[in-house]
Amino acid sequence: MSQTPPSPRTFLAATPPGTRVVVRYRVDGGFTDALGDLLECGEGECTVRTRSSDVVISLDLVVAAKQVPPAPPRRRPRTGA
Repeated sequence: MSQTPPSPRTFLAATPPGTRVVVRYRVDGGFTDALGDLLECGEGECTVRTRSSDVVISLDLVVAAKQVPPAPPRRRPRTGA
């Protein structure tokens, strides 16, 4: 028998800060994702540090969340030759 995965809210509450996650949540007109490091998760919201900014997400809007592998190292810029 397989276990039922935890709800996104339960997963985020149990995940230690600093873990790289992707969180899918509702926005006007559909859904969007926040990919980055989980900074914190409180009673009603979580904060994910993405490449461009810290995103505060209401847990009532979250539809999916999971841990993802570390980001690959950035490539060095190409030099013209």
